[in-house]
Amino acid sequence: MAYLIKYSPVIKEHLKELPVGSQRLVLEAIEQQLLHQPTMETRNRKKMRPNHLAPWELRVGTFRVYYDVEEPTAIVHIRAIGIKQRNRVRIGQEDFEL
Repeated sequence: MAYLIKYSPVIKEHLKELPVGSQRLVLEAIEQQLLHQPTMETRNRKKMRPNHLAPWELRVGTFRVYYDVEEPTAIVHIRAIGIKQRNRVRIGQEDFEL
């Protein structure tokens, strides 16, 4: 079963902070990795400790995609996209420590 992927309105702002080639890379990874079985943990997908962003993380090189999944309706909600820098993630103009 394919999941529907919905992007939060702030994602456009998050993507603007990334180089154009990286934007394409991240969006392609979202389509490939999260369209089927987004809640199955893999090397690049993991359930996170409780935080204010989202319960799931997708790793795409140094980029991070934070999402949650609505199971009964099969919808993946993309909440944030950022760049991992050591123990911090830069999302838009803000730095977060997760």
